[in-house]
Amino acid sequence: MARRSRSPAPIQVDREAATIFRRRLHSWFRRHSRDLPWRHTRDPYRILVSELMLQQTQVSRVLDFYRRFLERFPDLHALAKAKPQRVLEAWEGLGYYARARNLHKLAQHVTTVRDGVIPSEPAHLRALPGVGDYTAGAVASFAYEKRAALVDTNVARVLHRVFAPALDPKSGAGLRQLWNIAEQLLPRTGKTTWTHNQALMELGALVCSARSPKCGVCPVKKACASVDRYSATS
Repeated sequence: MARRSRSPAPIQVDREAATIFRRRLHSWFRRHSRDLPWRHTRDPYRILVSELMLQQTQVSRVLDFYRRFLERFPDLHALAKAKPQRVLEAWEGLGYYARARNLHKLAQHVTTVRDGVIPSEPAHLRALPGVGDYTAGAVASFAYEKRAALVDTNVARVLHRVFAPALDPKSGAGLRQLWNIAEQLLPRTGKTTWTHNQALMELGALVCSARSPKCGVCPVKKACASVDRYSATS
């Protein structure tokens, strides 16, 4: 009888190392973060729109679409009442139209079933159309300042390189480990979690890029297990 493979033991991040990592990351973010419109709101609807638009799409492309979409559908109720074709027209050119359809379904569901209130808990958010683990964590932490982890492509790359270079981040087991690391790194308060999650994504987008990481200017390079591998090319 074949033995069942065991899942690898969870990676434990040293508490002191986690504290230093957060301190350096947050300090860097306060100095170098981009001025993006969805960072100036705690409106869960506007944050949800931005997060769905940003899936598989560059920030520079999303900026104009985000502004125009909100001009046409300024709140959840306006979107819920719109005809599907009008929503798709507002999304035209952004691609991946399933995102627009899911956003429209979500607006209709929340207005009819939840009295127009987008839930704050990740478990409840994940039950909404088009909302997965990452989006649930993003809305919970950015709109409601909940202590919720998130792992998108940029965050996965940062955590993989810094804390677990031996993992395969594309495997199910590897991704679960990265979510576990993200949970361990969370600050104690939800308000600080906003900065923390934004900073992780910003570091992956601006410094710890996929092909040409800028290790020389990375604020967490002293803690990074992969710095020697990439620093020669940065």
